[in-house]
Amino acid sequence: EQVEIWRKDLIRAAALLEATIDFADEDVPEDLSDEVVSLITAVAASLSENLLGTDAGERIRQGFEVAIVGAPNVGKSTLLNRLAGREAAITSEYAGTTRDVIEVRMEIVGLPVTLLDTAGLRDTDDPIEKIGVEIARNRAAAADLCVGLYLDTPPDGGPNEISGKTGAGVDALLGDLGARLSQQTQSAGIFDRERHRSAARSALKSLENAKALLHTHPDQVESAAEDIRVAMRSLERLVGRIDVESLLDDIFSSFCIGK
Repeated sequence: EQVEIWRKDLIRAAALLEATIDFADEDVPEDLSDEVVSLITAVAASLSENLLGTDAGERIRQGFEVAIVGAPNVGKSTLLNRLAGREAAITSEYAGTTRDVIEVRMEIVGLPVTLLDTAGLRDTDDPIEKIGVEIARNRAAAADLCVGLYLDTPPDGGPNEISGKTGAGVDALLGDLGARLSQQTQSAGIFDRERHRSAARSALKSLENAKALLHTHPDQVESAAEDIRVAMRSLERLVGRIDVESLLDDIFSSFCIGK
């Protein structure tokens, strides 16, 4: 639906310029550039906004990552197992049991999520555990959200008590995660594949060129019109073919030409 809006606006903008070029001797207003600039500015702004939401859109398609982090033996693996509903990670009373990142895929409020059980964060002389801690820090830094577990009061003084053993507080945690992930999806654009993004970036560049020409060189209407046509062709991969008949239909419906 959004692409169809862009399509109509670009056809209208191109038709206005084509009318001034091809039907100069007919009853066509001399200066239609203000409406053209308004149309392509709106399309360019919408394209830019959707391109900015690329990361969130990609996450919706591929899934979010939520890392469970904390010191050794604070219950990270136990919490992961509770959330997963199965024994996905080994739990032990001995610190440093988790050396690598354990991943569990699930859905939270309908969104695909990968939970990450990471190695306990601490200084260690064990070379293998040290690698695990470094991996844990890197994965946590790249995750969309982190759940920090503490045996004492958390740094912000929050009262969020949770137990992977009894399940206390787990529903509240899932609700909080769902709300935060849903908030991230609000900024998502419609371009969730590189093919879409490439076409949108190409169209945006052409529209910016057209707008600059109309501002600085208003006599170069032909070049601006060509930039708009290039933008339209860039979006053909998303909306299908836009041919000359579409432009002529808009021209003849807007102006008293050839009658």
